[in-house]
Amino acid sequence: MTSTMPLRPEAGPTTLALDERITGALVGAAVGDALGGPVEGRSPEQIVARHGGRIDGVVGPWDGDNWRTARPIAPYHKGDGHVTDDTLMTHALVRVYGAVRDHLDAYAVAAHLVPELISAPRWIPELEAEALPLQRVFLAEKWIVARLHYGHVDPREAGNGNIVNCGAAMYMAPVGLVNAAHPGAAYAEALDVAGAHQSSYGREAAGVFAAAVAAACAPGATPAGVVDTCLSLAKDGTRSAIEAVCEVASNHSDFESALAPLRAAVAPFDTVGPDYRAPSLGARRPSRLHAIEELPIALGMLLVADGDYRHTVLGSVNYGRDCDSIATMSGAIAGALHGERAIPATWVETVAGASRLDLHAPARTLADVAREVFVRDTARRRAHESAFAALAGTP
Repeated sequence: MTSTMPLRPEAGPTTLALDERITGALVGAAVGDALGGPVEGRSPEQIVARHGGRIDGVVGPWDGDNWRTARPIAPYHKGDGHVTDDTLMTHALVRVYGAVRDHLDAYAVAAHLVPELISAPRWIPELEAEALPLQRVFLAEKWIVARLHYGHVDPREAGNGNIVNCGAAMYMAPVGLVNAAHPGAAYAEALDVAGAHQSSYGREAAGVFAAAVAAACAPGATPAGVVDTCLSLAKDGTRSAIEAVCEVASNHSDFESALAPLRAAVAPFDTVGPDYRAPSLGARRPSRLHAIEELPIALGMLLVADGDYRHTVLGSVNYGRDCDSIATMSGAIAGALHGERAIPATWVETVAGASRLDLHAPARTLADVAREVFVRDTARRRAHESAFAALAGTP
């Protein structure tokens, strides 16, 4: 597989149209996010103890009706179908594409994404109120505003110094969708965009996740092919972590048996440590040896489930730890592979209603943008071909 080139169609089942894949990816990401939110930060054992078994759909807040006071510093209504900041950031990036209507870079983050976070109040499901997105996003996302809006840092370097986590990767699905079936281009664009937010393996994960989504859009794409594409592009600890996790995943066909082995496989690369809520002293620091946990596990669950959306997402959710982001990523990839038809309709309806969001509008916007960008890319490529032919003296 040539990672820097678009993927060629392969023989396979009925080909899904671009709109179907984009809708599947964005709706799939939002549903995965909402399912994982209420158990974020917990262990598989804690999830079973709290819910009397594995989660198999939308559940309520971890602390029940006491969610407002259980965590007074962050009184978020996680659960009942509410999406989290993963989806808020994903939709914000879609709106940036809708404004620019071309490829993005770190400067587009400064010019468009930052104003999205600080200028336009929107309905925030976890706050059950209209608020600026900045009031909900995590500190690692607030960093973007601090560095770019207040610090006037070069956007290409603004990610340096931020904690290294999945904050940039979690909302990079739109980059993969605009570059559908061209994972090499998605990887490069996401690295540029994420440079305003992250460094080190956090930035690398953003590029690889975008590439995974782009690869999943190719006609005939398979979970194994998506992973192969990721391995062909990923660098350093990110590549090693994906390889280790996916090798273990290939020995399992049920997420229940895979939970502990996948955690053991990613543990050497994860800086957070065994207690997710009490990170190690070396947590989230730049390194060429380490990786975020979320992306390798998302890819591992995709393999365990053989791409089945429901099984992929439920495995991601029941893994615990940062499971809303894991399920966001795995849901986007599985959704791109199979379209919205693979996502349980009751989940979609519940999440859309509870979150008071039109989950399909961002997909319509991005599908239009993707087509426009392809036309521009084709014109740019033909202009280059013509210029190069003249330089090389070829007819």
